[in-house]
Amino acid sequence: MRGSTLIRRGRLGPALTAAALLLGTAACGGDDGGGSGGGEIVGLITKTDTNPFFVKMKEGAQQAAAKQGLKLQSFAGKQDGDNEAQVQAIENLMSSGAKGFLITPNDSKAIVPSIDKAKQQGMLVIALDTPTDPANAVDATFATDNYQAGKLVGQWAKAKFDKDGKQAKIAMLDLNANQVSVDVKRDQGFLDGFGIPVGDANRIGDEKDPRIVGHDVTDGAEDGGRTAMENLLQKDPSINLVYTINEPAAAGAYQALKAAGKDKAVTIVSIDGGCPGVDNVKKGVIGATSMQFPLKMASLGVEAIATFAKNGEKPKATEGKDFVDTGAQLITDQPQAGVEAKDSAWGKQNCWG
Repeated sequence: MRGSTLIRRGRLGPALTAAALLLGTAACGGDDGGGSGGGEIVGLITKTDTNPFFVKMKEGAQQAAAKQGLKLQSFAGKQDGDNEAQVQAIENLMSSGAKGFLITPNDSKAIVPSIDKAKQQGMLVIALDTPTDPANAVDATFATDNYQAGKLVGQWAKAKFDKDGKQAKIAMLDLNANQVSVDVKRDQGFLDGFGIPVGDANRIGDEKDPRIVGHDVTDGAEDGGRTAMENLLQKDPSINLVYTINEPAAAGAYQALKAAGKDKAVTIVSIDGGCPGVDNVKKGVIGATSMQFPLKMASLGVEAIATFAKNGEKPKATEGKDFVDTGAQLITDQPQAGVEAKDSAWGKQNCWG
């Protein structure tokens, strides 16, 4: 999730003392095998170095740095929300004379002063997956169009329910109560794709359509998905379509449905494209999911810094958008007429995690 948003992938919990300890561990950069001895330095700063989404980003950055003859230095917070480690990472990259860096911000607002310092030093700064606040604090953002990712699974679900002649009773399993961008965009995109008026497109939960049973929050986690699904089933046992913010939440929702004996009668849709999620598409746990491409985000970002180092050219946003759209692909083994999709075999070849 995710990102994210774009996706927030875990609870926030900055720890200054832990960040200090990171100087010799996760937050200390080094040559990660990208490029030759004389290459320019490019940085990658992720939220953590354990989440599969960010592991795949690092893989993409390493591949692109090697291809471009750059030295990659990678950094990460000890946990999601560890802003201080990311601040230190930027300081390290400034000291090493890096040409630029990619960052998935742990705190979209608090990191901005450090980004400003780096830009004043002439570095190109690109946000990956999660925008800064304000978004124009960086030179560019490379990310999933989360609204489109939600819309794809909404369109698929609409086509399936229309074909089956079924009236939808929908449970919406969102992230949390904070109305963060990735959560809102995925939720509203799904509703749009399904043909449900959304009211304020920047707010979750104000729609009036009777097909929506209700919303609950999951924290993007399996346990949260199970609890949220249990809550909404108590409200209306006739639920037959479940939207989830991400695939861990979908797995939890399925557990609750199976325990209630309703797993065969309910369709689940989700977003992420992680390998466990694709496996669940193949198993029929998830009907369809929208795949993100973290490796592509990072590799395109490194290529953009290489171009900037050569001629000063900065990346341009995708036409009609304020960020570089790195794509979303619908994955399903139940194709629907008029909805372009790839199957789980393709998904398995291109998934992350």
